[in-house]
Amino acid sequence: MGLHGVKAVFFDLDNTLIDTAAAGRRAIEERPPRPLQVISALQSKHHYGEGEARAVCDKVQAKLLKECHDPAKMCITDLRISHWEEAIQETIGGEANRDLAAECYYLWKTTRLQHLTLAEDTRAMLAELRKGLRLLLLTNGDRQTQREKIEACACQPFFDAIVVGGEQKEEKPAPSIFHYCCDLLGVQPAECVMVGDSLDTDIQGGLNAGLKATVWLNKSVTAPVDPCPVPHYIISSVLDLPAVLQKMEHNINAKLETDHTASSNE
Repeated sequence: MGLHGVKAVFFDLDNTLIDTAAAGRRAIEERPPRPLQVISALQSKHHYGEGEARAVCDKVQAKLLKECHDPAKMCITDLRISHWEEAIQETIGGEANRDLAAECYYLWKTTRLQHLTLAEDTRAMLAELRKGLRLLLLTNGDRQTQREKIEACACQPFFDAIVVGGEQKEEKPAPSIFHYCCDLLGVQPAECVMVGDSLDTDIQGGLNAGLKATVWLNKSVTAPVDPCPVPHYIISSVLDLPAVLQKMEHNINAKLETDHTASSNE
């Protein structure tokens, strides 16, 4: 698929190409006969009540959502063990239990990685797109964490380049990281499309960098009445992207034809 004016597509990773949120939930809630997940482990090995175990996990999830990580001050592993340590102490009381916190963290992390998969239909779509376009994976986040996810879902063969925000001076939505991606692929911002689930980082970043188009993946049943920032296109599944790209090509061809006709009539 070669498009007039579009040479490259940038893809976000988490909750765009892979369902990180669902993998995290499964790591917490799945029960035997699968390997023990966190709630089950807290109940069976450490004799927590189900309510206590669930409360610990809910507190950790809340801490992850508000997480602010500075790799210069603390590695991601220590920070996330601290989340579990604090959540356990807030729920159960008593002295901090770093060993139990570390056990919970590694169990959660290992199980989540096992559930991070790149679906077969997504793989097929990427392979088809790459026949005519350059593809780049652009993900924010800690270097170690994101590289582990990339390895787990085995998505490397589908991309011409992979850029992790934690390895750069600035992350999305800063224009600099988008322009770095353009330089890697040898393309101009106006020749690129950004696809992602975050209005704040993916869409705002694409707009900040002057990309040709932004495509917002919104999996919810109802779209916000007035999304801000405003993406060029909205899709409910990443598999809808080829249709959007075809629509863009049609619009570009129509404009070229109109411009040619207008020029001929002058």
